[in-house]
Amino acid sequence: MQNQTVVITGGSQGIGRAIAIRFAKAGANVVSLNRSEKAGKELVQTLQSIPECNEALFIPVDVSNTKDVQNAIEQILMEYQSIDVLVNNAGIVRDKLMLRMEESDFDDVMATNMKACFNTCKATIRSMIKKRRGKIINISSVVGLLGNAGQANYAASKAAIIGFSRSLAKELASRNITVNVIAPGFIDTAMADSLGEDKKDAIAQQIPLKRLGTPEEVAELAFFLAGPHANYITGSTFTIDGGISLGFSIKN
Repeated sequence: MQNQTVVITGGSQGIGRAIAIRFAKAGANVVSLNRSEKAGKELVQTLQSIPECNEALFIPVDVSNTKDVQNAIEQILMEYQSIDVLVNNAGIVRDKLMLRMEESDFDDVMATNMKACFNTCKATIRSMIKKRRGKIINISSVVGLLGNAGQANYAASKAAIIGFSRSLAKELASRNITVNVIAPGFIDTAMADSLGEDKKDAIAQQIPLKRLGTPEEVAELAFFLAGPHANYITGSTFTIDGGISLGFSIKN
């Protein structure tokens, strides 16, 4: 990854932050696209403190806005000439039971989680096609595979990412560009912390490995998929969930 350019959406916290740090430690140019200017600047300071990091850049952008994303990608290409790895991690939740879910709850989640993925991929792939190489990693969720009560909008957006990625993988394979999906389960982030320790412990007991995952574990998977050892992998979805997607077990 030395001197390669890695673009991450939602890179300022949680899984995205861990991914940004992992690539920075490998000597990449790391560019984060997210809304919060304060969080973005703090991330850049963190990355710049890593001795191996080549360069770090933050661009404030609403990734659900097509024109803003196009402008941001153009800025990155002017700065670094190419984008080698794209990680679509930005995501939000607006959890409600269907009877209480507003149209805006559905639209906002689809825009940030799914349309943003479309926006960044469309703006980036032309440069990858010209160079005949590139890695795209889209972050979905096991909820997109399993569904979850109160998360119909979130599950729809994350399931859509999987179908989108499989289709794009077929389109780009002949140009030596791979597209893969990571579907995390319960990961120990600020979002999980908001549940409270009792709820987190209860969730952990439902997971075969009896714990939540760490952002760093997801980051290692993303790093592998972006590297040369994953050159023959495309259109795949990788669950990293401690086994929760295996379903229930019958105890003897």
